[in-house]
Amino acid sequence: MGTRRGAANQELGRRGEDLAVCYLERQGMVVLSRNWRCRLGELDVVATDGETLVVCEVKSRSGTGFGRPEEAVTQVKLRRMRALAQQWLSVYRVGWCAIRCDVVAVLFQPDGRTFIDHRRGVV
Repeated sequence: MGTRRGAANQELGRRGEDLAVCYLERQGMVVLSRNWRCRLGELDVVATDGETLVVCEVKSRSGTGFGRPEEAVTQVKLRRMRALAQQWLSVYRVGWCAIRCDVVAVLFQPDGRTFIDHRRGVV
């Protein structure tokens, strides 16, 4: 049973990430990387708005029983995102640029509606 729940959570996360990427692209962003990994961890989405490197943490939930999706992004996670962004810049040999950390929360409601909440510049 635990394996099925894990697979269902992975599928939910994948669906949420796909929706988040579509949303970001509709906002004019260009997605540079998805699920980028290094020894420090993983960045869900790396994008640019033409001026700023935007690293996005995508959180998906199928309800609010365990809180809203964005509430799962802690200060520890945000610090890790900043360190990972520096690693990404180093790997791709990008010089200095402005970096912004965003959270894209995807809430799949039981009635079939989906809500996307994009929080820019989360500190």
